[in-house]
Amino acid sequence: MPITGPPLPPGRRLQLPGRGQTFIREITGPPGAPTLFLLHGLSATADLNWFTCYHALGREFGVVAIDHRGHGHGIRSVRRFRLEDCADDVAAVCHELGLERIIPVGYSMGGPIAQLTWRRHRELVAGLVLCATARTFAEQSPRNRVLMSGLLGMSAAARMAPVALRDQFFKTFVGRRLPDTPMTRWAASELGHNDAATVLQATWAVSSYDSRRWIGEVDVPTAVVMTTHDRLVAPDRQRKLAESIPGATVYPVRADHGAVAMAANAFVPALLEACEDVASRAGIGVPAR
Repeated sequence: MPITGPPLPPGRRLQLPGRGQTFIREITGPPGAPTLFLLHGLSATADLNWFTCYHALGREFGVVAIDHRGHGHGIRSVRRFRLEDCADDVAAVCHELGLERIIPVGYSMGGPIAQLTWRRHRELVAGLVLCATARTFAEQSPRNRVLMSGLLGMSAAARMAPVALRDQFFKTFVGRRLPDTPMTRWAASELGHNDAATVLQATWAVSSYDSRRWIGEVDVPTAVVMTTHDRLVAPDRQRKLAESIPGATVYPVRADHGAVAMAANAFVPALLEACEDVASRAGIGVPAR
């Protein structure tokens, strides 16, 4: 049965010298418009995370979206997944595309990647938009450390499994959890491109992430799109993120963690407003609607 997904902007594979081959989508946007760099969440792909947002954002901004390492058609590497490498991938893409200033827009796991992009490549970042995300995602209790060690062991075992067997297991696992509709068949197809071992490593990386020591140093305009009914990333953690960044503005969306897809009518306008706010405060302008 053919798989039909939502309308998507042009995409292409991009070779990053010394890093590997990744996949990006691009929207040129109006002449002179600021560029948003979209960073997706854990176990998603750029398209799964942002398909509801691409065209609304592209009317006012240039847009670039990337599949992160081990996700979708992102870089495949024998190295352990690190959020820092994802941030460096962002900078490498910008170098290849000739982008000098961007506004990273991070959703969930993409939030830490956006924060790290600012920390590691400050000359590149004009502002930040952080969605459904936090400074840290797990308390470092002994029980949590044991759990995270188990995830690393699972990821190592997954890497040792034959690729065909591993991919078939992942597709079967996903397929049993989604109803059979054209959109869910497309979503399952997208998820089926993920590397299971890397996604497990990414889960560990996100769970152990902690920017509380330095997030208050962020010195670029920042907006936090807060999902106020979020059962995965507690709204209180999202609020503390905003309170930690000098001058950060908050755009609440009354929805759960999947708001970008499941409550797009509320999320997309809030995201657009947050991006306009950051671009305006960064002094890089937004074309009139």
